[in-house]
Amino acid sequence: MYDALLLVSFGGPENTEDVMPFLENVTRGRNIPRERLAEVAEHYYHFGGKSPINDQNRALIAALESELKRQDIDLPIYWGNRNWQPFLPDALRAMHDGGVKNALAFVTSAYSSYSGCRQYRENLAAAQTEVGEGAPKIDKLRVFYNHPGFIEATAERVREAMGQFAGGESEQPRLVATAHSIPSSVAQTSNYELQLRETARLVAERLAFQEWDLVFQSRSGPPSQPWLGPDILDHLRQLAERGVKNVVVSPLGFLSDHMEILYDLDAEAAELAAELGMTMVRSKTVGTHPAFVRMVVQLIRERIFPDEPKLAIGRFGPNHDVCPANCCPAPQRAGRPPVSAAPVVSLQA
Repeated sequence: MYDALLLVSFGGPENTEDVMPFLENVTRGRNIPRERLAEVAEHYYHFGGKSPINDQNRALIAALESELKRQDIDLPIYWGNRNWQPFLPDALRAMHDGGVKNALAFVTSAYSSYSGCRQYRENLAAAQTEVGEGAPKIDKLRVFYNHPGFIEATAERVREAMGQFAGGESEQPRLVATAHSIPSSVAQTSNYELQLRETARLVAERLAFQEWDLVFQSRSGPPSQPWLGPDILDHLRQLAERGVKNVVVSPLGFLSDHMEILYDLDAEAAELAAELGMTMVRSKTVGTHPAFVRMVVQLIRERIFPDEPKLAIGRFGPNHDVCPANCCPAPQRAGRPPVSAAPVVSLQA
Protein backbone atom coordinates (compact mmCIF):
# COMPACT_ATOMS: atom_id res chain seq x y z
CA MET A 1 0.00 0.00 0.00
CA TYR A 2 2.85 2.41 0.82
CA ASP A 3 6.28 2.51 -0.76
CA ALA A 4 8.11 5.27 1.18
CA LEU A 5 8.20 7.34 4.36
CA LEU A 6 8.62 11.11 4.24
CA LEU A 7 10.02 12.91 7.28
CA VAL A 8 8.55 16.42 7.34
CA SER A 9 10.10 19.07 9.56
CA PHE A 10 10.60 22.80 10.08
CA GLY A 11 14.20 23.15 8.92
CA GLY A 12 17.01 25.31 10.21
CA PRO A 13 20.21 27.03 9.07
CA GLU A 14 23.46 25.10 8.79
CA ASN A 15 25.88 28.06 9.01
CA THR A 16 25.99 31.83 9.50
CA GLU A 17 25.36 32.51 5.79
CA ASP A 18 22.08 30.59 6.00
CA VAL A 19 20.65 32.47 8.97
CA MET A 20 19.05 35.54 7.38
CA PRO A 21 17.76 33.71 4.26
CA PHE A 22 16.24 31.09 6.57
CA LEU A 23 14.53 33.74 8.73
CA GLU A 24 13.25 35.45 5.59
CA ASN A 25 11.72 32.15 4.47
CA VAL A 26 10.04 31.66 7.85
CA THR A 27 8.52 35.14 7.88
CA ARG A 28 7.79 35.69 4.19
CA GLY A 29 4.56 37.65 3.71
CA ARG A 30 4.13 38.45 7.41
CA ASN A 31 5.61 41.95 7.63
CA ILE A 32 8.07 41.12 10.39
CA PRO A 33 10.34 44.14 11.00
CA ARG A 34 13.90 43.71 9.75
CA GLU A 35 15.23 44.64 13.17
CA ARG A 36 13.29 41.73 14.69
CA LEU A 37 14.95 39.33 12.24
CA ALA A 38 18.35 40.79 13.08
CA GLU A 39 17.61 40.33 16.78
CA VAL A 40 16.75 36.65 16.33
CA ALA A 41 19.72 36.16 13.99
CA GLU A 42 21.98 37.05 16.92
CA HIS A 43 20.64 34.00 18.76
CA TYR A 44 21.97 31.83 15.94
CA TYR A 45 25.28 33.67 15.69
CA HIS A 46 25.74 33.07 19.42
CA PHE A 47 25.80 29.34 18.59
CA GLY A 48 27.87 29.58 15.40
CA GLY A 49 24.91 30.11 13.05
CA LYS A 50 23.87 26.45 13.07
CA SER A 51 20.62 25.00 14.37
CA PRO A 52 20.84 21.47 15.81
CA ILE A 53 17.53 20.46 14.22
CA ASN A 54 18.89 19.23 10.88
CA ASP A 55 21.51 16.97 12.45
CA GLN A 56 18.88 15.63 14.82
CA ASN A 57 16.60 14.84 11.88
CA ARG A 58 19.47 13.01 10.19
CA ALA A 59 20.01 11.01 13.38
CA LEU A 60 16.28 10.23 13.57
CA ILE A 61 16.26 9.03 9.96
CA ALA A 62 19.20 6.72 10.67
CA ALA A 63 17.46 5.34 13.78
CA LEU A 64 14.21 4.81 11.87
CA GLU A 65 16.00 3.04 9.04
CA SER A 66 17.53 0.64 11.55
CA GLU A 67 14.20 0.00 13.32
CA LEU A 68 12.29 -0.48 10.06
CA LYS A 69 14.89 -3.00 8.93
CA ARG A 70 14.67 -4.79 12.30
CA GLN A 71 10.91 -5.13 11.85
CA ASP A 72 11.20 -6.22 8.18
CA ILE A 73 9.40 -3.15 6.84
CA ASP A 74 10.81 -2.03 3.51
CA LEU A 75 10.25 1.72 3.31
CA PRO A 76 12.93 4.09 1.98
CA ILE A 77 12.97 7.38 3.91
CA TYR A 78 12.91 10.81 2.27
CA TRP A 79 13.21 14.15 4.06
CA GLY A 80 11.68 17.55 3.34
CA ASN A 81 11.51 20.80 5.34
CA ARG A 82 9.10 23.71 5.40
CA ASN A 83 11.69 26.48 5.64
CA TRP A 84 15.15 25.24 4.68
CA GLN A 85 17.00 22.66 2.64
CA PRO A 86 16.03 19.98 1.84
CA PHE A 87 12.76 21.71 0.88
CA LEU A 88 9.55 19.71 0.53
CA PRO A 89 9.15 20.20 -3.25
CA ASP A 90 12.70 18.88 -3.76
CA ALA A 91 11.91 15.86 -1.59
CA LEU A 92 8.76 15.11 -3.59
CA ARG A 93 10.68 15.42 -6.86
CA ALA A 94 13.21 12.90 -5.56
CA MET A 95 10.35 10.61 -4.58
CA HIS A 96 8.79 10.97 -8.02
CA ASP A 97 12.10 10.21 -9.70
CA GLY A 98 12.48 7.19 -7.42
CA GLY A 99 9.14 5.78 -8.51
CA VAL A 100 7.30 6.45 -5.24
CA LYS A 101 3.53 6.43 -5.70
CA ASN A 102 2.10 6.34 -2.16
CA ALA A 103 3.96 7.55 0.92
CA LEU A 104 3.35 8.06 4.61
CA ALA A 105 4.48 11.34 6.17
CA PHE A 106 5.79 11.66 9.70
CA VAL A 107 5.61 15.30 10.81
CA THR A 108 7.87 16.31 13.70
CA SER A 109 4.98 17.67 15.77
CA ALA A 110 3.15 15.70 18.46
CA TYR A 111 0.16 18.04 18.87
CA SER A 112 -2.79 19.41 16.94
CA SER A 113 -2.61 23.05 15.89
CA TYR A 114 -2.69 25.04 12.68
CA SER A 115 1.09 25.46 12.40
CA GLY A 116 1.87 22.02 13.86
CA CYS A 117 -0.50 19.96 11.70
CA ARG A 118 -2.80 21.64 9.18
CA GLN A 119 -0.15 23.95 7.74
CA TYR A 120 2.16 20.99 7.13
CA ARG A 121 -0.67 19.33 5.18
CA GLU A 122 -1.03 22.54 3.19
CA ASN A 123 2.73 22.56 2.60
CA LEU A 124 2.54 18.98 1.30
CA ALA A 125 -0.35 19.85 -1.02
CA ALA A 126 1.54 22.88 -2.35
CA ALA A 127 4.63 20.74 -2.96
CA GLN A 128 2.52 18.18 -4.85
CA THR A 129 1.12 20.97 -7.01
CA GLU A 130 4.63 22.28 -7.69
CA VAL A 131 5.88 18.84 -8.72
CA GLY A 132 2.84 18.34 -10.91
CA GLU A 133 1.65 15.21 -12.65
CA GLY A 134 2.93 12.05 -11.05
CA ALA A 135 3.63 13.60 -7.65
CA PRO A 136 3.30 10.93 -4.97
CA LYS A 137 0.15 10.60 -2.90
CA ILE A 138 0.97 11.28 0.76
CA ASP A 139 -0.94 10.33 3.92
CA LYS A 140 0.09 12.01 7.17
CA LEU A 141 0.52 9.89 10.30
CA ARG A 142 -1.66 10.94 13.24
CA VAL A 143 -0.55 13.14 16.11
CA PHE A 144 0.77 11.15 19.05
CA TYR A 145 0.74 13.30 22.18
CA ASN A 146 -0.80 10.42 24.20
CA HIS A 147 0.98 7.48 22.57
CA PRO A 148 2.58 5.28 25.25
CA GLY A 149 5.91 5.35 23.41
CA PHE A 150 6.01 9.14 23.45
CA ILE A 151 5.10 9.27 27.13
CA GLU A 152 7.72 6.63 27.97
CA ALA A 153 10.47 8.48 26.10
CA THR A 154 9.53 11.88 27.56
CA ALA A 155 9.33 10.52 31.11
CA GLU A 156 12.69 8.78 30.74
CA ARG A 157 14.29 12.06 29.65
CA VAL A 158 12.89 13.74 32.77
CA ARG A 159 14.11 10.87 34.94
CA GLU A 160 17.61 11.27 33.47
CA ALA A 161 17.53 15.00 34.27
CA MET A 162 16.43 14.38 37.85
CA GLY A 163 19.58 12.33 38.35
CA GLN A 164 21.57 15.57 38.12
CA PHE A 165 20.17 16.85 41.42
CA ALA A 166 22.19 16.14 44.54
CA GLY A 167 21.16 12.95 46.32
CA GLY A 168 20.63 14.79 49.59
CA GLU A 169 17.94 17.16 48.30
CA SER A 170 15.17 17.33 50.88
CA GLU A 171 12.32 17.81 48.42
CA GLN A 172 11.39 16.62 44.96
CA PRO A 173 12.21 19.10 42.17
CA ARG A 174 9.25 20.97 40.70
CA LEU A 175 8.30 19.66 37.25
CA VAL A 176 7.79 22.46 34.74
CA ALA A 177 6.69 21.39 31.25
CA THR A 178 7.23 23.86 28.41
CA ALA A 179 5.85 24.26 24.91
CA HIS A 180 5.88 26.88 22.19
CA SER A 181 3.36 29.60 22.91
CA ILE A 182 0.82 30.42 20.21
CA PRO A 183 -1.74 33.23 19.91
CA SER A 184 -4.82 32.61 22.01
CA SER A 185 -6.98 32.97 18.89
CA VAL A 186 -5.08 30.07 17.29
CA ALA A 187 -5.31 27.95 20.42
CA GLN A 188 -9.10 28.31 20.31
CA THR A 189 -9.26 26.57 16.91
CA SER A 190 -7.43 23.41 18.01
CA ASN A 191 -6.81 21.02 20.91
CA TYR A 192 -3.21 22.17 21.30
CA GLU A 193 -3.38 23.26 24.94
CA LEU A 194 -5.65 20.38 25.95
CA GLN A 195 -3.26 17.85 24.45
CA LEU A 196 -0.21 19.48 26.03
CA ARG A 197 -1.84 19.32 29.46
CA GLU A 198 -2.66 15.65 28.94
CA THR A 199 0.94 14.85 27.95
CA ALA A 200 2.28 16.73 30.96
CA ARG A 201 -0.20 14.97 33.25
CA LEU A 202 0.72 11.54 31.92
CA VAL A 203 4.45 12.21 32.31
CA ALA A 204 3.98 13.58 35.84
CA GLU A 205 1.83 10.61 36.78
CA ARG A 206 4.39 8.14 35.44
CA LEU A 207 7.11 9.76 37.56
CA ALA A 208 4.91 10.25 40.66
CA PHE A 209 5.10 14.04 40.64
CA GLN A 210 2.52 15.46 43.00
CA GLU A 211 2.73 18.95 41.47
CA TRP A 212 3.58 20.08 37.97
CA ASP A 213 3.11 23.11 35.77
CA LEU A 214 2.57 23.76 32.06
CA VAL A 215 4.17 26.98 30.86
CA PHE A 216 5.01 28.46 27.48
CA GLN A 217 8.01 29.98 25.76
CA SER A 218 9.23 31.58 22.54
CA ARG A 219 6.31 33.92 21.86
CA SER A 220 7.02 36.24 18.94
CA GLY A 221 3.88 38.35 18.51
CA PRO A 222 3.23 41.98 19.48
CA PRO A 223 2.53 42.64 23.18
CA SER A 224 -1.03 43.69 22.31
CA GLN A 225 -1.87 40.20 21.01
CA PRO A 226 -2.83 37.62 23.68
CA TRP A 227 -0.69 34.46 23.60
CA LEU A 228 -0.81 31.33 25.74
CA GLY A 229 0.87 31.72 29.11
CA PRO A 230 2.32 31.87 31.61
CA ASP A 231 5.72 32.56 30.12
CA ILE A 232 8.45 30.38 31.60
CA LEU A 233 10.52 33.34 32.81
CA ASP A 234 7.57 34.85 34.66
CA HIS A 235 6.76 31.44 36.11
CA LEU A 236 10.29 30.89 37.40
CA ARG A 237 10.07 34.23 39.22
CA GLN A 238 6.76 33.17 40.81
CA LEU A 239 8.19 29.82 41.90
CA ALA A 240 11.18 31.57 43.47
CA GLU A 241 8.85 33.86 45.41
CA ARG A 242 7.12 30.75 46.77
CA GLY A 243 10.43 29.31 47.94
CA VAL A 244 10.91 26.66 45.24
CA LYS A 245 14.62 25.91 44.93
CA ASN A 246 14.82 23.01 42.44
CA VAL A 247 13.16 22.87 39.04
CA VAL A 248 13.34 20.26 36.28
CA VAL A 249 12.20 21.72 32.95
CA SER A 250 10.79 19.32 30.37
CA PRO A 251 10.41 20.83 26.86
CA LEU A 252 7.78 18.24 25.96
CA GLY A 253 6.23 20.55 23.38
CA PHE A 254 9.29 19.88 21.19
CA LEU A 255 10.69 16.67 19.72
CA SER A 256 14.29 17.76 19.20
CA ASP A 257 16.68 20.34 20.54
CA HIS A 258 16.87 23.47 18.39
CA MET A 259 17.44 27.18 18.85
CA GLU A 260 14.31 27.77 20.91
CA ILE A 261 15.64 25.17 23.34
CA LEU A 262 19.27 26.31 23.31
CA TYR A 263 18.58 30.02 23.62
CA ASP A 264 15.22 30.36 25.38
CA LEU A 265 15.85 27.60 27.93
CA ASP A 266 19.56 26.80 28.16
CA ALA A 267 20.57 30.45 28.00
CA GLU A 268 17.76 32.80 29.12
CA ALA A 269 15.84 30.58 31.54
CA ALA A 270 18.99 29.02 33.02
CA GLU A 271 20.53 32.45 33.58
CA LEU A 272 17.38 33.73 35.30
CA ALA A 273 17.16 30.63 37.51
CA ALA A 274 20.75 31.17 38.64
CA GLU A 275 19.97 34.80 39.46
CA LEU A 276 16.97 33.64 41.51
CA GLY A 277 19.08 31.15 43.44
CA MET A 278 17.31 28.18 41.88
CA THR A 279 18.82 24.95 40.57
CA MET A 280 17.28 24.37 37.13
CA VAL A 281 17.96 21.23 35.10
CA ARG A 282 16.57 20.95 31.59
CA SER A 283 15.66 17.48 30.36
CA LYS A 284 16.52 16.40 26.84
CA THR A 285 13.87 16.23 24.14
CA VAL A 286 12.86 12.76 22.98
CA GLY A 287 15.19 12.99 19.95
CA THR A 288 16.17 9.42 19.05
CA HIS A 289 15.11 7.75 22.29
CA PRO A 290 14.47 4.07 21.43
CA ALA A 291 10.89 4.18 22.73
CA PHE A 292 10.18 7.19 20.50
CA VAL A 293 11.72 5.54 17.44
CA ARG A 294 9.65 2.40 18.07
CA MET A 295 6.58 4.62 18.41
CA VAL A 296 7.09 6.10 14.94
CA VAL A 297 7.36 2.62 13.46
CA GLN A 298 4.24 1.54 15.35
CA LEU A 299 2.37 4.50 13.81
CA ILE A 300 3.52 3.22 10.42
CA ARG A 301 2.46 -0.33 11.23
CA GLU A 302 -1.06 0.74 12.19
CA ARG A 303 -1.48 2.26 8.73
CA ILE A 304 0.00 -0.74 6.92
CA PHE A 305 -1.47 -3.67 8.85
CA PRO A 306 -5.26 -3.78 9.42
CA ASP A 307 -4.97 -5.73 12.68
CA GLU A 308 -2.35 -3.46 14.27
CA PRO A 309 -3.82 -1.73 17.38
CA LYS A 310 -3.90 2.06 17.59
CA LEU A 311 -2.19 2.80 20.87
CA ALA A 312 -3.12 5.66 23.19
CA ILE A 313 -3.28 6.11 26.95
CA GLY A 314 -4.93 8.56 29.32
CA ARG A 315 -8.26 10.33 29.08
CA PHE A 316 -8.53 10.45 25.30
CA GLY A 317 -8.26 7.86 22.58
CA PRO A 318 -6.02 7.83 19.51
CA ASN A 319 -6.33 10.84 17.24
CA HIS A 320 -7.90 10.57 13.79
CA ASP A 321 -5.84 9.40 10.80
CA VAL A 322 -7.54 11.67 8.30
CA CYS A 323 -8.06 15.23 9.50
CA PRO A 324 -11.62 16.56 9.07
CA ALA A 325 -12.09 19.47 6.70
CA ASN A 326 -12.53 21.92 9.59
CA CYS A 327 -9.65 20.58 11.70
CA CYS A 328 -7.26 23.18 13.20
CA PRO A 329 -8.25 26.03 10.86
CA ALA A 330 -6.32 29.25 10.70
CA PRO A 331 -8.29 31.87 12.64
CA GLN A 332 -10.29 34.52 10.85
CA ARG A 333 -9.50 38.15 11.38
CA ALA A 334 -12.34 40.62 11.75
CA GLY A 335 -13.49 41.86 8.34
CA ARG A 336 -11.05 39.64 6.45
CA PRO A 337 -11.27 36.25 4.74
CA PRO A 338 -9.56 33.30 6.45
CA VAL A 339 -5.80 33.70 6.51
CA SER A 340 -3.79 31.16 4.57
CA ALA A 341 -0.42 31.88 6.14
CA ALA A 342 0.49 30.53 9.54
CA PRO A 343 -0.37 32.99 12.31
CA VAL A 344 2.41 31.59 14.49
CA VAL A 345 5.80 33.02 13.59
CA SER A 346 8.36 30.64 15.03
CA LEU A 347 11.62 32.34 14.15
CA GLN A 348 13.94 29.68 15.51
CA ALA A 349 14.63 26.05 14.73
